[in-house]
Amino acid sequence: MDSPTSQLWSKRVLYLFLAMLILFLHLLPLDTQPDRWPFPDLLIALTFAWVLRRPEYVPTLLVAFVMLMADLLLQRPPGLLAALVVLGASYLRSAAYGMRDMGFVGECSTVAVVVTAVFMLNRVILAILSVQQAAFGPLVIQLVLTIAVYPLIVLLSQNIFGVRRVSVSNNSIVGA
Repeated sequence: MDSPTSQLWSKRVLYLFLAMLILFLHLLPLDTQPDRWPFPDLLIALTFAWVLRRPEYVPTLLVAFVMLMADLLLQRPPGLLAALVVLGASYLRSAAYGMRDMGFVGECSTVAVVVTAVFMLNRVILAILSVQQAAFGPLVIQLVLTIAVYPLIVLLSQNIFGVRRVSVSNNSIVGA
């Protein structure tokens, strides 16, 4: 197996491993009392960071599988948040190459808008379907924390996992 193909598949497996690790840590009963602050959605932040950095590492079917597993394991309505995250990731995937010249502030702003749209559409659709939901305050806190943790996820992805943007001069992207 050649190097670019093996690197592509190793990064896909790494994304799947990180997603399962996040879900495992989320399900792990570390405290018996309810949390005061909702935990940021690290899975959405990781997915969006990797989609913007290297879209070929996180294909749409992998994102759909991971998010559907998260819906099932975290006892959320199955498929709704998964579909919204897939739509958000598809939008970011289509905008990824145009955002290379924007800078990190522009990227964070775009991700903040997409994350806000995912959270709010999820809440609106659940309200239309008359599904009982948590209070609005914790949702806003989780939204703000997810947006705030995004730069840290990008930093970890670049420095530890080697998921960097493809430079404009290096357009050798492996087809997915």
